[in-house]
Amino acid sequence: MNVAFQMSDISSDNLKFARQVGVDHIVGMKTSDVIPEGMSRWTHESLSRFNDFVASHDIKLQVVPLPLRKWNPQTPGDSPNIMLGTPERDREIDNICECVRIAGEVGIPCLKYNLTLLGVLTTGRTPARGDVTVRAFDYDLIKDAPMTSAGRVDAEMMWERITYFLDRVIPVAESSGVRMACHQHDAPVPPGIGVMGVDRVLGNVAGLKRFIDIASSPYHTLNFCQGTVSEMLENPGEEIFDVIRYFAERNRISMVHFRNIRGGFLKFEEAYIDDGEVDMWKAMKVYKEAGYDGIFCPDHVPKSDQDTPWGHRQRAYTAGYIKALIKAAENP
Repeated sequence: MNVAFQMSDISSDNLKFARQVGVDHIVGMKTSDVIPEGMSRWTHESLSRFNDFVASHDIKLQVVPLPLRKWNPQTPGDSPNIMLGTPERDREIDNICECVRIAGEVGIPCLKYNLTLLGVLTTGRTPARGDVTVRAFDYDLIKDAPMTSAGRVDAEMMWERITYFLDRVIPVAESSGVRMACHQHDAPVPPGIGVMGVDRVLGNVAGLKRFIDIASSPYHTLNFCQGTVSEMLENPGEEIFDVIRYFAERNRISMVHFRNIRGGFLKFEEAYIDDGEVDMWKAMKVYKEAGYDGIFCPDHVPKSDQDTPWGHRQRAYTAGYIKALIKAAENP
């Protein structure tokens, strides 16, 4: 088990910072790092060059995000038609498949992605320890928001679009030796009701189990966001451990967003890793006992006016905390 920083700006300075705080695995990239101007996907040369750059700092490029991110009316994102379900999705899925093949050739072991129409839902920020601020969500403040331009997208429509994508992509991932790691829908909202006209089917545990069952391949996995999954639960401090165990024992977790929250389903705020509902030491032991041996990422760290925009101080603190938990779990 290892700590990994998620970065969009993977510069020499930031890679040096990672090494200085004992982090030697990286998740991420900027689109401009690997996708040539005017193209919708990376090339073998561009991805290989970027991988070599990271490796030159004695760091492993463990996970790269696919050019398949959130869609919403304000931010169309990459490959928007896949989740909009339009005829143009076939061309975009072909691009994704080629990205997967190239990642396998270059030796990137895992690709993370989202299958979402709304991105991360937030209703504000709230103060936390030491005058930092953290993300907050209250469903009551957003439940009556109008539909997006995508119109009504019910559960059946979401599952059709998700399954269509997986049926095309997972066989390519398996033949390429690349694990696909899908993030959950954050924030979860009531099943069958949704928000802004969209049913968030990957926003509850039953939906995640159904998602994993669509393909039996071990290359079909989760970017398991412990924070988001905690947001699905009425009592995350008691319920999260069984969920971790379910997916870890089935070898369906490729990476973990290791964060904590206060509150639970429909109303929560994020928290310092050591200051939320979930006993993170107990969680780490469950991952270890269930056979998970992958990476843990600091995620959505608190924002401080004494820190950089990326949050170097907060990420260093969180990474150190995770490293200590890993060492304790591996050396009981």
